[in-house]
Formats: sequence, C-alpha cells, structure tokens
Amino acid sequence: MTIVLAIVIGAAAGVIAGLFGVGGGILFVPALLMLGLDQHQAEATSLLAIVPVVLVGSWRQSRYGNIRWGSVWKLGFGSLAGVVAGGLLAERLAPGSLQRLFGVLMIAIALELGWRAWRGERVHSGSSEPPPN
Repeated sequence: MTIVLAIVIGAAAGVIAGLFGVGGGILFVPALLMLGLDQHQAEATSLLAIVPVVLVGSWRQSRYGNIRWGSVWKLGFGSLAGVVAGGLLAERLAPGSLQRLFGVLMIAIALELGWRAWRGERVHSGSSEPPPN
C-alpha cells in the first residue's frame, strides 16, 4: 500500500510541479514525511526524486521555448555549491530542528506568494513590453 501511495503522491506532485513550476522539495518533502521518512531522509530522497521531474519538465518547456539557457547555467552552477553547503549544514542539525526550519521556509513562501497575489503583482517576462493587465 505504501508503494501505491508513494506513486500516487509522486504523480500528483509531478502534475503540480509541471503546472506551476514549483520546486520538488516543496511538494515531495511533506509527502515523504507523510510516508514515514524522517526530515533528513525526506530531503535527501526529494533531491534525487526531482531529477526525472526536472528532466521531463525541462524537455517539455524547452519545446515551447520557455527556457532561458543563460540563466540555467548561472543558477545551476550556483546551486551546486549551495546544495553541498546546505547538505553539510543539514546533517549537523537535529531532525526536529531541520523540520521546524523547513516549516518556517514553507510559511515564508506562502506569505510571499499570498502578498504578491493580494497586490496583484505579476512577474515581468523580460520582454520590452510591460506585463498585461
């Protein structure tokens, strides 16, 4: 039953990630916690589980011309150093502390998204024209 639940949660998270472009950790870590993993295991598993999602999502979005390759390389190389540093730091924290920090991150993201939606802000596409109203 756990395997079926994991596949269903993974499929739902994949649809949401593809639809909204959200990072896997926001979706996969809580799902993996529900499946009984501790915070360290959930975060590490999420990092690896997101690889197929990233590959397929990137391939699909590339076909639509939505990827800015210059940004990909800058963000990608920067995140390599960040994930190593973050992993080292996470291993030094107790699972409960790490889980509370993850909860604070989730709340901060929700507040920021809610604030933008409340103000009606739109992300500028980078084109020379202003965003549509």
